[in-house]
Amino acid sequence: MLDHGQAPPLLDEPRKPVNPLLRRKPVDQLVSEGGQGEGGVLRRSLTMWQLTMISIGATLGTGIFVVLGEAAPKAGPAVTISFIIAGLTALFSALSYAELAGSVPVSGSSYSYSYATMGEFIAWVCGWCLVLEYAVSVSAVAVGWGQYLNELLEGTIGVTLPEKLSAAPLGDGGWINLPSLVVVLLAMVFLMRGAKESARINTIMVVIKIVTLVLFIGIGVMGIKAGNYAPLAPLGVTGISAAASTLFFSYIGFDAASTAGEEAKNPKKDLPRAIMLSLGIVTILYCLVAFVAVGAMPWQDFEGTEAALAQIMNNVTGGTFWGVVLAAGAVVAIASVVFAVLYGQTRILFAMSRDGLVPKVFAKVDAKTGAPRANVVIVSLFCGALAAFVPLGELANATSIGTLFAFALVNIAVVILRRTKPDMPRTFKVALFPVTPILGFLACGYMMYSLPVATWVAFGVWMAVGVVIYFLYGMRRSTLAVAAAEVPTEK
Repeated sequence: MLDHGQAPPLLDEPRKPVNPLLRRKPVDQLVSEGGQGEGGVLRRSLTMWQLTMISIGATLGTGIFVVLGEAAPKAGPAVTISFIIAGLTALFSALSYAELAGSVPVSGSSYSYSYATMGEFIAWVCGWCLVLEYAVSVSAVAVGWGQYLNELLEGTIGVTLPEKLSAAPLGDGGWINLPSLVVVLLAMVFLMRGAKESARINTIMVVIKIVTLVLFIGIGVMGIKAGNYAPLAPLGVTGISAAASTLFFSYIGFDAASTAGEEAKNPKKDLPRAIMLSLGIVTILYCLVAFVAVGAMPWQDFEGTEAALAQIMNNVTGGTFWGVVLAAGAVVAIASVVFAVLYGQTRILFAMSRDGLVPKVFAKVDAKTGAPRANVVIVSLFCGALAAFVPLGELANATSIGTLFAFALVNIAVVILRRTKPDMPRTFKVALFPVTPILGFLACGYMMYSLPVATWVAFGVWMAVGVVIYFLYGMRRSTLAVAAAEVPTEK
C-alpha cells in the first residue's frame, strides 16, 4: 500500500506520514541540490560586491524615477516620511531575509525558506506571490522607462514617440507601450549570456544611476523653497500611510541577492552582507532625493507625471541640458531594475521547477553559458506583454501586495526555523529576536491593509488561480510527492 501523502526519508530525517499540503523539504536537501538543473548546473561566480549591485540594481530607481509621481500627491511634502516608513518596514523583513539567506543559501529565496519551514502548500503560495512580485515588477518598471526615454529623445533630437506607441491600451488609450517591451527584450538578451557577464553589465548600470541621483541632489538642492514644505502633511496620516504602501514597491529588490544563492562564491557570508548593505544605500538615496524633490517643486505638480526629476532639473537650471542628463541616467537606472528583477524571477522559477511545482523547462540550464535560457525567454515574453498592455499604477499596487505577503511569510519562517533547528549554523542572526520578525510581520500586514480594495480583489483572483494550478499540477508532480509514492509506508 502506498501513501501519497508521505515524503521519503531524506538525509537524517525520519520517515513518517505527512499531510501532502504540509510536507516539508529538509534544509540539508535544499542546500545539497543547489545549482543543479536539467542538463547543467548554475555556476558560482558572484562576489559580495556583485551581489550587492544585483540588489541595488533591482531596487534603486523605481521609487524615485517613477513612483514618486504617484506618492507625492498622496502624502504631500511628507513623502519623505513615507519613504522612511516603507524603508523601516523593509528593514524588519530584510533582517529576516539576511538570516535565512545565510542559513539556506539557495535560489528560491522566500519560496525555499517557506518550503523548509511551513510546508509545500505555503511554499507554493509564497512562490506564486513571488511571481507577482518579480514578474509584474519588471513590467511596471518597464512602463516608467518609456516616460524617461521620451524625455531623453525630446531633449536630444526634439522628437518623442507617438502616444499610441508609448501608452498601454488598457486605461491609457494607446495601442502598445513599445519602449517598455523593448527594454524587457534587451534585458532578456543580456541575461542569456550567463550570471557572470550579466553581473558585470548590471554593475556598470548601477554605478551610472547612483552618480545620476547624486547629481540631482547637488543641483536640485539649489532650487529648494521653504514654502514648498508647508503644510507638511496636507492629507494627514492617512495620506502618509497610503503613500508608504505605494512606495514599498520602491524597496522591492533588496531581496534579489537571495535569489543568487546558487551562483554566489561564498553565499553564507556574502548574501546577508549584500542584502543589508544594499538596503542601507538605497534608503539613504531615496530619502535625500525625495526631500530635495518636494522642496524644489510643489507637491501638487507631481500629479500625473512619471518623469518628475527631469522636470525639476530643467526648472532649477532654467535650461534643458541637465534634465536631459538626468533623463539619460534614468533610462539606464530603470533599465538596470528591469534587468536585475528579471534575473531574480528566473532563478525563483528555476528552484520551483527543480522541485516539480512548475514545468521542468524552467530548470533547463544551457551547458555553455550556465544560464537557464528557456526560462529567461519565457519569463521575458510574459513580462514584456504585461508592460506593453497594462498601465503602471495597477501593476505597482499588485506588486506591492504580493511582495508584502511574501515578506510576511519570511518573518514567520525565521521564527519557525529558530525553534525547529536552534543549533543550525547561522552566519547572521536577527537582532532582538523574536521581536523584530514579529514587528516585520505586523508591519507587512498593516501596509497590506492600507492598499485599495481593487488591489485586494486583484490579489484574491491571482491567489485563486494559483491555488487551482497547485491542486491540478503541483501537488501531484512535486518531487516530494513522486518520491513519497515510491516508498512503502510504515504500519
